[in-house]
Amino acid sequence: MLLLTQALTQEEQRGIAENLNEEELALFDLLMKPRPELTKDEIEQVKTAARDLLDTLKAEKLVLDWRKRQQTQAQVELTIQDMLDQKLPEAYDTNLYEQKCSQVFDHIYKNYYGAGKSVYAGVG
Repeated sequence: MLLLTQALTQEEQRGIAENLNEEELALFDLLMKPRPELTKDEIEQVKTAARDLLDTLKAEKLVLDWRKRQQTQAQVELTIQDMLDQKLPEAYDTNLYEQKCSQVFDHIYKNYYGAGKSVYAGVG
């Protein structure tokens, strides 16, 4: 077990400690930096938001060539807005919420090509 721990990168160890895979950890980091003061329960809420958002987008919205169609892009953006509105703690004020929605959409746009293809293919 010690050898396994030594072989893991610091980021992989952080993902294990947070109970998030690499994709979820990337979204979690976007949502947490900068962040308001959060309780442990609220931090868990943010983890759940990152995990659920990613699962929903991958299952329903990130279809083949989604980035080429304005309507599909708008659906992805709306899903991000709706899910973050529902799942982020109230400590995220309107300005921070809007900033996070924009950052998450930019991250998804740059890293997910659709139909299961992403910079994370084969990860997690």
